[in-house]
Amino acid sequence: MNFYSVRDLRTESRSVWADLETGGEAVLTNNGKPSALIIGIPEGGFDEAVQAVRQAKAMIALNAMRRKAAREGFLSEEDIDALIDEARSGG
Repeated sequence: MNFYSVRDLRTESRSVWADLETGGEAVLTNNGKPSALIIGIPEGGFDEAVQAVRQAKAMIALNAMRRKAAREGFLSEEDIDALIDEARSGG
């Protein structure tokens, strides 16, 4: 997988497209930090690619929530019930 800066994307776009055709993905960096993943989409595979990306983003979000819960602790059933009751009462 190759990394390209925003400047590279403007000045060396042919290299980026060549990588997408052969390797299928490239990383776009901003100030030296990865900020976007560019993936090649096979002909006729747009909907499937979008669905796969959305699933991957959802999994990343779920894993982040799990790490936060493990770090900060989990709510007991009683705590959850109390929060539900509070929300229902408008409190």
